[in-house]
Amino acid sequence: MLRKHKRNLSLMAVVLGALLIAACGSGSNTTPDNTVAATVNGTKIMLSEVERVIQQQMQGKQSELSAHDLAQARLTVLDNLIQREVLYQRAEQEKLLPTEEQITSAINQRKQQSGVTQEEFDRQLKESGMTNEELHETAKKDLAVTALGDKYAGKITISDREVEDYYNTNKSQFVNARGVTLAMIVADPADNGGRVAGPEGDAKNEADAKTKIDAIYQQLKAGADFAEVARVKSEDRTLLQGGDIGLATEDDLKSNGFPPEVVAQLFGPMQVGSFTSPVKFSSPQYPNGRWYIFKLKEKRLQTENLTLEGQYPEGETVRHRITTTLTNQRKETLNDALVRVALSEAKIVNNLAADILNNPSNVGLRPASSNAAKPSSSPAATTASPSPAAKASASPAKASSPAR
Repeated sequence: MLRKHKRNLSLMAVVLGALLIAACGSGSNTTPDNTVAATVNGTKIMLSEVERVIQQQMQGKQSELSAHDLAQARLTVLDNLIQREVLYQRAEQEKLLPTEEQITSAINQRKQQSGVTQEEFDRQLKESGMTNEELHETAKKDLAVTALGDKYAGKITISDREVEDYYNTNKSQFVNARGVTLAMIVADPADNGGRVAGPEGDAKNEADAKTKIDAIYQQLKAGADFAEVARVKSEDRTLLQGGDIGLATEDDLKSNGFPPEVVAQLFGPMQVGSFTSPVKFSSPQYPNGRWYIFKLKEKRLQTENLTLEGQYPEGETVRHRITTTLTNQRKETLNDALVRVALSEAKIVNNLAADILNNPSNVGLRPASSNAAKPSSSPAATTASPSPAAKASASPAKASSPAR
C-alpha cells in the first residue's frame, strides 16, 4: 500500500506491462487479426497485437478514447513494438536468445507475481485470444531484449571519484527520514475471487472479514509469528513479503487514510515489535475500506543526515545507492544509443502510419482500416526514414530502453 516501486526501464514493462493480457477487442465485430501494421526486416507485426496492448493499457476502456487519441495510441504502441522487434533481432544476431528453461521460468514467475490461480490465469489467457504459443513467444522476445541491454550495461564502470562528487553535490538527499517501518495483515470484505489471498482464502463480506481479523488478532496475541500469519491469511499482495510495506513518514500514513489515532500510536507510545489491534479504514486505493493489523518493525523520531558510508534502514549504504543511481543513468543513455543504432540498421515498413497519411478521414476508426494490411505506394511505406510518419516510428521513446 505504501511501497514506492522503482521505475522499470525494460521494454517488457513499457510495451506489454505484464504477461497477463486483458481480453482483446476493439468494440466492433470486425477484427484486425489479419492486418499487418508494420514489418521489421520482413517480420510482420500484426495490428491485432497493437490492439491487444492498447486494451491492456486502457483496462478495457479504449472505446472511451477519441478518434485522435486512439490513432495516437496505435502509433505509439506500434512504435514500441517495432523497437522491441528490432532489438530482438539484434539479440538473435548476437546469440542472446533465452533457453526454454529460462522462458518457462519467466512465465511461471509472472504467474506467481500476478497473484492468480493457474485456473484463473488460463481463463484470462483464453479470454484475451492469446495462445500459449504466443505467450511463449512474447516471453522469449522480452528476455532476449533484456539480455541485450544487460550485455552493454555490463561494460559500465563507476569510479569512486564520481560517487564522491555526486554525494558532495547532493548531500541533502541522503537522510534517514523520520518515519516508521511497518508490516500488515489485511482482511478485505470485498470478494476478490481468491486472486489476492493467502492459502486460507479471502473473506466474502463484512461479517466474514471482521470474524477473520479478530481470529488473526487472537492468534497473534497467543504468540504466532506475524510474517507467517501474513503469508497464510493476509488478503494483500504484501503477503509474499510476510506483510512488509516498508518505511512510511507521517505524511505517507495520512495520505493513505490512516486514522489520526493510529498515526499517533505508531509515532508515540507503541513499542517496536508490537502490533495494533484490528482497525478498519478506507484509503484512496480501497475506498470501501479494509481491516488491518499493523506491526511496528522500526521507529525513527528524528531525521538523520547520512555520511557516504552511512546506511539506510534496509542496510544499503549511501555509496552503493549512489553507484546504482549513476549506473542506471548510464544504462539509460546506453539503451537510447542502442535503440537508435538498431533502428538505423533495420528496414522498417510502417503500414499503419502510411495508411493514416493516405487516408486522413479514417484516423481512429474502430477497428483500424484494413487498408493498413496493404503496403502503400507512398515513400512512407517503403522505408523507415523519408516521411514524418516513418520518422516518428523510428524515434525511440526514452522509456523504451531494454535495461531493467
